[in-house]
Amino acid sequence: MENLSLRLRIFLFFCLQGLGGAALVLAALYFGHARAEATGTTGAFVFAGILSAFLLLGLTVGIWLLFDENVAKPIEKLAASLRAKAHADVSTDFDARYLGDLAPAASAVSNALSQTTLSTAERIAAETERLAAEKMQLTALLTEIPVATILVSAKGQIVLYDGQAADVLSQIHTPRLNAPLSEYFDEVSLSAAVKKMHKTGKEVSATLTDTHAAQSYDAKIKPTEGGGYILIIDAAHLDVSPEAARPIVYDFDLLDGQETDFDTTPLSKLTFTVFDSETTGLLPHKDEIVQLGAVRVLNGRITPGETIDQLVDPGCPIPPASTAVHHVTDAMVAGKPDIGEAGRAFHRFATRSVIVAHNAPFDMAFLHRHKDRMGVEWDHPILDTVLLSAVIWGTTEQHTLDALCDRLGVTIPEHLRHTALGDAQATAEVLVKMLPMLEARGMKTFGDVIGETRRHSRLLEDLN
Repeated sequence: MENLSLRLRIFLFFCLQGLGGAALVLAALYFGHARAEATGTTGAFVFAGILSAFLLLGLTVGIWLLFDENVAKPIEKLAASLRAKAHADVSTDFDARYLGDLAPAASAVSNALSQTTLSTAERIAAETERLAAEKMQLTALLTEIPVATILVSAKGQIVLYDGQAADVLSQIHTPRLNAPLSEYFDEVSLSAAVKKMHKTGKEVSATLTDTHAAQSYDAKIKPTEGGGYILIIDAAHLDVSPEAARPIVYDFDLLDGQETDFDTTPLSKLTFTVFDSETTGLLPHKDEIVQLGAVRVLNGRITPGETIDQLVDPGCPIPPASTAVHHVTDAMVAGKPDIGEAGRAFHRFATRSVIVAHNAPFDMAFLHRHKDRMGVEWDHPILDTVLLSAVIWGTTEQHTLDALCDRLGVTIPEHLRHTALGDAQATAEVLVKMLPMLEARGMKTFGDVIGETRRHSRLLEDLN
């Protein structure tokens, strides 16, 4: 059967429908005729009609199941594999044994396109290597200069920060691109300095206080084109490790600003906070979080260095069975922040972003339960990678995180599996690969995706 062409295979389905239907009608007439003496001619015909209707219905269901299993599902799987290859650059085997020459043809086209783009990719790789070397030289140069540099957009949001600025910001909150600078420095003094800069059009000096009112910083603010500015902080007298790595984190697309309406914002322009939690058990109404991990995705890319990896004191012993899974022990969480403090920090980390998780209702239930202790409201938009997987590959496929990683070529290092940060990182990589696949299916905005995922919400009910 596997060697038959797709056209012949579909022809045989129709033959089965026609010949099988005719045979069932004849069989029904035979049984009706056998009852004619007992029920009369009319009764015999009524019996034969009812019996043939039920038999035809059963035949139709059986043929539909065969067609669905051998044609419809493989076509859906092949289409999803082609999207993964085209939009997520995932090498995959086209397993469609019952589709005749369709799978080999798709594989041939895919290989031809890969060969065509190989030389271009090699040139891009060489240029990328050169740019990376230049960036390392620039980073090393800035490391020797005792100033912290932050580029801010016209809307007051962070577009770039260097390693020394990351050290300064981290003493206040976790550094984040696209975050308002006013989340780190007192808004009154910052606004006054920025207003003076705009009025004079020249560099101004200012003394800024962090939002905790714990530290003051001598700073200079220099205007840039487009209404933004560069904040330069004298880091010579600050507690900044001279041995620390000094990466430059930036996204110049943020200079153009971002939409504030999530529903109409293109997927590629959204800010995502991808997180995972490890817990004392599987019951959100009674168990507790022992570890939180989070990664930020901005403009379709994972932002390096912007992570949370926080152990949490659950306030109760961790069952040995749970420790065997995530390897978090009572000794490791002793003295760590409780869920109130850790939850507040994560809430601030996720400000103005879409929260993403794999099986989000499970993880969010823990956070919602303790929102009063945190003093926050969890009103962020939520996206679930389980439902995104169902949208792309259909409900009949496996939608575990491991299955998604296998499908999209994402590797979770064994020592990071079942750690909050490791699973969050894997989920973020999966999300980044799925975003262009969703856009290719016509789901351009967050609102489009949410509307489609609601059709598959039953999956999460079954999962939980």
